[in-house]
Amino acid sequence: MITVFGSTNLDQIGTVPRLPQPGETVAGGVFSMAAGGKGANQALAARRAGAQVRHFSAVGNDSFAAPALALLEAAGVDLEAVRRADTATGIAMIFVDAAGENVIAVLPGANGTITTADAEEALAGMDEDDLLLVQQEVPQAATRRALELARAKGVTSVLNTAPFLDDTPALAPLADILVANETEFALLTGRPESELEGAMADWHAKHKQTLVVTLGGAGVKAIADGQMLDIAALPIKPIDTVGAGDTFCGYLGAGLHAGLDLPTALRRAAAAGSLACLKPGAQPAIPLAAEVDAALAQ
Repeated sequence: MITVFGSTNLDQIGTVPRLPQPGETVAGGVFSMAAGGKGANQALAARRAGAQVRHFSAVGNDSFAAPALALLEAAGVDLEAVRRADTATGIAMIFVDAAGENVIAVLPGANGTITTADAEEALAGMDEDDLLLVQQEVPQAATRRALELARAKGVTSVLNTAPFLDDTPALAPLADILVANETEFALLTGRPESELEGAMADWHAKHKQTLVVTLGGAGVKAIADGQMLDIAALPIKPIDTVGAGDTFCGYLGAGLHAGLDLPTALRRAAAAGSLACLKPGAQPAIPLAAEVDAALAQ
């Protein structure tokens, strides 16, 4: 079983000709809503990859809760541990431009009510055969507690360093597998992106973690057991990059939990992340396993 301990949001999306500058109004575009939140996105991705998934999260006592959970429920994600908080469901406000680039503001709502006690409940029944996926959209104390308990129980843990926070460098070494994009990894190490491989090698040597750095259209770099890996992304023209990183994380977790070796799991995750850029929205764009298989076979 994969347990995803993290956020659930309803995304409010404006597709616009270009992203506005501070103080600027950009006219035109289309509005839509879609289920999102980094935790929920990764849970759905892992489920669509074929894993059995339990999502531990919180939603509000409002009309946004049901649509925020609808795709997870339809996919068969275990939602028994999702609790209702006496507040609003988390909201992400997203602008996406014609090139697929985006800016996002997250209003945490119920996600902000998750505590260390919730982490203890989430980890209570987990063991060495399970995998934990966490991000950083719920209070960091709860995420830290979940990682500490996973280490104590021998549960494999994967931390996605998004969104990057001031205390991410202190939290990051607690995970077995660390997933960051190149900007986050530069912030983590304090070294420029031009020194990526050296910074990765140094971090790996110090912390003994499997380290994965996503590079957008340039693919993925990873290091494990002292070996550097380069994995290509699919050649695509992106429509919307929202949720691509979460798709990658969910597929990576599912692949590793299924017993795939790291290079194979990375290739599947990179292909899934690429395919997620071909449709608008976060969860609606997450591909099914058969779509990933077909893309890799080409």
